[in-house]
Amino acid sequence: MLAENLISDSLTSVNSHEKGKKALNYMDMYRVSHIPVVDDSKYLGLISDKTIYDLNLLDAPINSYLDKLNIVHVHKQQHIFELAILMYKLKLSVLPVLDTDHYYLGAVTLYDLARRFAKLFSLEETGGVIVLEMDVYNYSLSEISRIVESNNVKILSSFMDRRPGTNMLDVILKLNQEDLSPVIQAFMRYDYNVKAVYLDQSELKDLYKDRFDQFMKFMNI
Repeated sequence: MLAENLISDSLTSVNSHEKGKKALNYMDMYRVSHIPVVDDSKYLGLISDKTIYDLNLLDAPINSYLDKLNIVHVHKQQHIFELAILMYKLKLSVLPVLDTDHYYLGAVTLYDLARRFAKLFSLEETGGVIVLEMDVYNYSLSEISRIVESNNVKILSSFMDRRPGTNMLDVILKLNQEDLSPVIQAFMRYDYNVKAVYLDQSELKDLYKDRFDQFMKFMNI
């Protein structure tokens, strides 16, 4: 999944002649804390609500402080994982996307990113979830896949959640069937610790919500 395929259909930009107040209005409308500043397809930078308040730009044009704009951006061929890392590290709610000639194409919002991750990890697909608890040094995706597939079940997606300060991690497997008893028994035969199983759809929704909340916390927005 590339940046050009993640561009928001609705998010707009402001030009440098606009006042900070208008940029804040757009931020409120789209529930973000950053807005791209663009003049005739030329990307000038990203302005935040904090910058507007800190520089008292409510009634002043943005171009009076162009040197204070954050010029962070990505190019259209960059992968979704690169975008996620950049947004996390810089605490961005919006990330501008440029073409190879450095012209502005649009922007990706944190919501767009989370929605795409939900599809990427097959969270809406029918099936059950198994959570395995193990030492990080014992983790082997090839062995886990072999055990699952030997029971005619497929892994739709997998996550790793390592506990801070320890060598323990949870391996979360989204599988394509709801009857997981043969897989569970197989894991137990191979001495895996099956920490949790989610089969009921309401439980799965709660799990997905929890993972989504953790993702948003991870992005620190």
